[in-house]
Amino acid sequence: MTRAPRRLWQRLFGAHPPLPVVVVSGLPRSGTSMMMQMLAAGGIEVMTDHMRQADMNNPRGYFEFEPVKALAEADDTSWLDAAHGKAIKIISSLLPRLPAENTYKILFMERNLQEVLSSQKRMLENLDKPVNAANDAAVSAQFTRHLGQVKAWLREQSHMDVLYIRHVEALADPRVVAERIQRFLGRPLQVESMVAEVQPQLYRNRMQLRS
Repeated sequence: MTRAPRRLWQRLFGAHPPLPVVVVSGLPRSGTSMMMQMLAAGGIEVMTDHMRQADMNNPRGYFEFEPVKALAEADDTSWLDAAHGKAIKIISSLLPRLPAENTYKILFMERNLQEVLSSQKRMLENLDKPVNAANDAAVSAQFTRHLGQVKAWLREQSHMDVLYIRHVEALADPRVVAERIQRFLGRPLQVESMVAEVQPQLYRNRMQLRS
């Protein structure tokens, strides 16, 4: 990334450039809400408007922020000015819409795709919406292509640093994951509080797998 000269940074932002925006990303139902809970417990301010209330699908809350949903259509991203140093949840398909003038620390959640599909179907059932199980293979293939494309794109973005976090590892050993996040962000976090936020019993759609 071509960075502004030091004098320009100082004129725009003072003695130090702003902290990166902490982005929690991944596919829907990949553990992004759990990660937001961990960050909030760790002492990082999270951007959420609580418009989407907790329910049986996410008993601890969704941690969503409505302006994020308009990223695909809207050109106004001025609300991101308030996100420096804070955490915000943005699904993987919207990452390319983030303005390049900011820097980002991305925590990208990875989850077994069969678990993702199972969780998505359970959510639809709980909402009394139709579920089509016949296209699981097609949807899984689509997710695989999408993730490959997003990861390839992220490797080319010098204004974005990415830490990939396996959902199953966060459940099995949250302390190791919390400590890894602390090193990645380069900020002191309340690791024990982050560990306490992980409640494996809430994650019912787990394959009997190691990954």
